[in-house]
Amino acid sequence: MIRVLVAVAALAVGGSTVVAQQDVIAARKALMKTTGGQTGIGAKMVKGDEPFDLAKAKAIFTAYQDAAAKGPALFTPDSKDGDTAALPKIWENKADFDAKFAKFGADAKAAEAKVTDLDSFKTAFGDVTKNCGGCHADYRAKK
Repeated sequence: MIRVLVAVAALAVGGSTVVAQQDVIAARKALMKTTGGQTGIGAKMVKGDEPFDLAKAKAIFTAYQDAAAKGPALFTPDSKDGDTAALPKIWENKADFDAKFAKFGADAKAAEAKVTDLDSFKTAFGDVTKNCGGCHADYRAKK
């Protein structure tokens, strides 16, 4: 009887680990999708495909700050495997990975404060989004 209870408990813990892993991967994918959507809005404003809107521009940088704050916690050790483009390098050098998120957040906060028009947005947006490419180059599997 005790063996059966231990086996059931082990299955329950193992099953909850799989669910937790899927949840954190899903959460970070959703966060990255939101961030990417905001980047798309910014790119359209920079290209002139969408009129510049100061409120939207500031919202982009606010979304980036949110992603920078939440992102590191979504790359848990138990979420290395599964449907993810996250490279193992993340967990091998987590301090650097987390520092990249911190820089992204700080740069986004500074950009939000100084953007007043399209020209200042173009400069700030380009500077802040370099963070994305740098992190993806180091820590994201190529599609």
